Amino acid sequence: MGWLPEAASTFADSIDGIFYLILAITGVIFIAVEAVLLWFAVKYRHRDGRKAYHTHGNIRVEVVWTAVPAVLVVLIGVLSVRPWLHIRSPDSIPPDAYAIDMTAKQFEWNATYVGPDGAMGTDDDVTQRNQLHIPVGRPVVVMLRSEDVIHSFFLPEFRVKQDAVPGMEMAVWFQATRTGEFNLACAELCGTGHTRMGGRVIVHSADDFDAWLLAEGAGPPLGARLASSTDQP
Repeated sequence: MGWLPEAASTFADSIDGIFYLILAITGVIFIAVEAVLLWFAVKYRHRDGRKAYHTHGNIRVEVVWTAVPAVLVVLIGVLSVRPWLHIRSPDSIPPDAYAIDMTAKQFEWNATYVGPDGAMGTDDDVTQRNQLHIPVGRPVVVMLRSEDVIHSFFLPEFRVKQDAVPGMEMAVWFQATRTGEFNLACAELCGTGHTRMGGRVIVHSADDFDAWLLAEGAGPPLGARLASSTDQP
C-alpha cells in the first residue's frame, strides 16, 4: 500500500498485517462515529418552538458500545501473540544468529564485531560508527546498551524498535530478506542532538559479508560468537 517503508525482514509482513488490521478497524469506527455525529448535529439542531428533553441513556446501546470494542481488543491481542512471541521471546532467537554489540550514546551508534580471537570485549574487536553491517538471509542478534540516556534502536524497514536503557543489555534479533542500504535511527528524544543520531544498515550477501569481516580484520564467520558464548558456564 505504500504507507509503510518497504519491508526488508522476515517478520515485517506479520507486523504490517496487524497494523493494517488495526487501521481498518479504527478507520471503520472513525467513519461510523463521525457519520453518527453529523446525523445527530443535523437531526437535533436547534429549532424554534422545539423543547429539549432529558434522558438517562440507553442500557442496550451502552452494552453494545462497550462489548464490541472489548471483543475487538481481545481479537487484536490474540492475533498479536504469535508474532510477538516469535519476535520478542528470548527462546525465539535462532541458535545460529550472528551477534553484534550495539552501544548507543549521545549522539551516535557504535556497532562492535568480535575480533579474530573469537571473544567480544578484547583489543581486536572491530567497531563501526553509525554503520551496521549484516548478512542477508541469516539471523542477526543485536545486543543493545546505552552509555548515558535512554535511546531507541529503530530500523523502520526491518520493523525493529527496541529501547536501549542504561545499565541493561537488550537483545533484539531479525533477519534481512534483501540486500541494500537502510535507515538506522533513534526513536527516543535523547537530547539536543537527537535529530543527528542516525546511521545506515548495510545488508550484504553472505559471501560479501564474510569478505567484509575479513577486510575489516573481524573474527569468525556467522554464528561463531553466539555458539561460543553458549558454551560458557
